Amino acid sequence: MIVRAKGHENISAKHETTFEITKDESLTPKGDCIVGVSSDKSMVDFSQEFKEKIADDSCLIKVELSTKNGYDEITGHGHRKLTLTHPTDLVCRKSSYVCSRTLMIKSNKASIDLNRQLIEDLKNGDELTFKIFVK
Repeated sequence: MIVRAKGHENISAKHETTFEITKDESLTPKGDCIVGVSSDKSMVDFSQEFKEKIADDSCLIKVELSTKNGYDEITGHGHRKLTLTHPTDLVCRKSSYVCSRTLMIKSNKASIDLNRQLIEDLKNGDELTFKIFVK
């Protein structure tokens, strides 16, 4: 699954437990976990088959984030309680917390851990490619 989003001047990527992309077009400085805005998809746009793979305790998820100068890989897990129904947000969490916004849990990175060149590109408004792979 590929999701495209855009950077924004208020991206700080300082959150220590999550990172997020959203369909929302604006971002305030308080949104320190958000790394992309104006995404072209949210979880409601995922196929039922893709959602069923993620909503499984044994699912391993890899997310690849890329901009023109930056790249990062994040790994985490699916969970049977993931509803994957939020209409605007995709959140990857280091914790095991589950809600409609959660794409994966037990992530090995939060926004503060992401490649800083990637974050600099996003602060400049560059395009973000957010690829999701499931096993």
